[in-house]
Amino acid sequence: MAPPPTYEEICDIASKAVTIFKDQGYECCLFGSTACALFGTTRCPNDVDLVVLAPDENTEYLKQLLVDNDDDGRFFLVPSRNRRANYEVLWYQLPSTRRGAERQCKVDILIPGDLNIPDIPKGQVKRKNYLPVMPLLPLLLLKLQGWTDHRDSNRRDFREKQHVDVEDIDELLSIACGTHTHVSSNSLSWLPADFVQDAQGRIYEYVDEFPHSALEWQTLGFESY
Repeated sequence: MAPPPTYEEICDIASKAVTIFKDQGYECCLFGSTACALFGTTRCPNDVDLVVLAPDENTEYLKQLLVDNDDDGRFFLVPSRNRRANYEVLWYQLPSTRRGAERQCKVDILIPGDLNIPDIPKGQVKRKNYLPVMPLLPLLLLKLQGWTDHRDSNRRDFREKQHVDVEDIDELLSIACGTHTHVSSNSLSWLPADFVQDAQGRIYEYVDEFPHSALEWQTLGFESY
């Protein structure tokens, strides 16, 4: 089995995608495991998740934009394994191993509204290691959403992901508390009320399973019981 992408490769892919989108007039930011790692979590990400801040744009067009404007020709599209799907999957070709094994990295492109991702004001996008990232609290709350989705999935491979979600959530919680993040701060007033309310319901579920997290959620301005 070919080795997964390194953290440095993940950052290089993200930087390349961000540059292409910016050259084409689009602002974007990272979320998912790569954004978590940029904020300081310890798990090495294995793919790149980007939100293009263009709610009315078509994600298939945005994927093709990366492919068409990559001078190195490393971004490429393949049909989804789901025969009913009407979308293609974006990958990035990494250097092969010395024995010639091909290495690739998956790149997910989303827009606000997908997976309940809120429409992030461009002025609220953070910079970590010269890369644009989703603000910390919505990143944490989307990771929490991923935990409930994986936990409740009918697919075994998805359910297995809930354990690494918990690792990420616990580390992000600690990081957020250390930066004095609070849900009622003016810098987060743009978050939709239903996004916060839905997160509150998931927090009750999380604390029920992981009581040790209660005080940290309270520190961020949420109820935990």
